[in-house]
Amino acid sequence: MSVDDTAADIKSMKIRGAGKIARAGAKALSDFADSYEGTGIQTFLADLEKAKRALLESRPTAVSLWNGVCFTLRGVAGTKDVGEAAALVASNAEKFIVSSENAVKVIGEIGAKRVQDGDTLLTICNSSAAISVMKTAHRQNKNIKVYATETRPWRQGILTARELDAEGIDTTLVVDSAVRSVMKKVDKVFVGADTVTSHGSLINKVGTSHVALAAHEARVQFYVCAETYKFSPMTLFGDMVTIEERPSSEISAPGELPETVKIYNPVFDSTPAAYIDAIITELGMMSPGAVFGVMTHQLGYSAMQP
Repeated sequence: MSVDDTAADIKSMKIRGAGKIARAGAKALSDFADSYEGTGIQTFLADLEKAKRALLESRPTAVSLWNGVCFTLRGVAGTKDVGEAAALVASNAEKFIVSSENAVKVIGEIGAKRVQDGDTLLTICNSSAAISVMKTAHRQNKNIKVYATETRPWRQGILTARELDAEGIDTTLVVDSAVRSVMKKVDKVFVGADTVTSHGSLINKVGTSHVALAAHEARVQFYVCAETYKFSPMTLFGDMVTIEERPSSEISAPGELPETVKIYNPVFDSTPAAYIDAIITELGMMSPGAVFGVMTHQLGYSAMQP
C-alpha cells in the first residue's frame, strides 16, 4: 500500500490499534523505498521526509507510529546512495515489525503470571497486548471471565468480545457507563496503551481514566500492557501529548441535534500514574516511575529528540 493510502486508512480508523498503526507505518515506508524510481539521494531523502510527515500527521497522538517511523528511518540520512538507503529502510522496517509482534507475545506471557485461576478480568477498547494476556492465561487452563467495555463511539469492544469468545473465553460485553457497576465483580483490569509519558501517565482510549478511577476506588489491580515503543520520548523534554479530537458525526447524525448544540469527541484521555499498579512491557513488569529510566537507557537522549 502507498504512503498516502496507509495514512488515509490510519486517519479514517480503517487501521486502528497502536501496534497495528506503527507496523503499518513502517511497512508503508519500506514499500515506498522499495518502489522508488529516482536515483538522486538528496531527492530521495526529501521525498522520504514528506512520506514520514504524511504518516505522522494521520494520527498525531500515536507515539507508537512516531517511534515506528523514526526507527524505520534510523541511519538513512548517512547513506551514500538510493540503493543503500532503500535497503536500510527495508531492513529497519522488518526489524521493527518482527520486534513489535514478538513484544505482544512476551507481554502476554508476563501478564498471564498475574492472572489466577478463577479471576474475573476487565478491559477496554481493543488492545492486542491486553488480549494477549487473557489468551495466554486461558491457554494455561486458567478459568477466567472477562468483561469488555463497548467503547463508544467506534465500539472497539465488539472486536475484543468476538476475539475472546473465539478463543473460548467466557466474555461479557458491557456499556461504558456500567464499569463501576461490574467493578465489584472484577479481580484485575488489563488495558492497552496509546502512549506512556516519561512520568508514567497513560494516554489511552477515552474512558480508560474512568475505568482506572473505578478500579482504584474498588481496590482492584490496574495493569497497563504496553510495548516500550509506546513510551513517548518527546515528553522527556516537556512536550505535551496531543489529544486528538474526531468529527462530531461519530457521535450524532446530521440533523439529530440543533445546530447550537456543540459536540466534544476526544479519542483519548489521561490516566495518572498513581492509579496504575504496574506497566507490563516486553522488558518485564515495571512501576510507572521506572519509565524514565527505561526510556533513556533504551534510546539515549540524542535519539529521542524529534
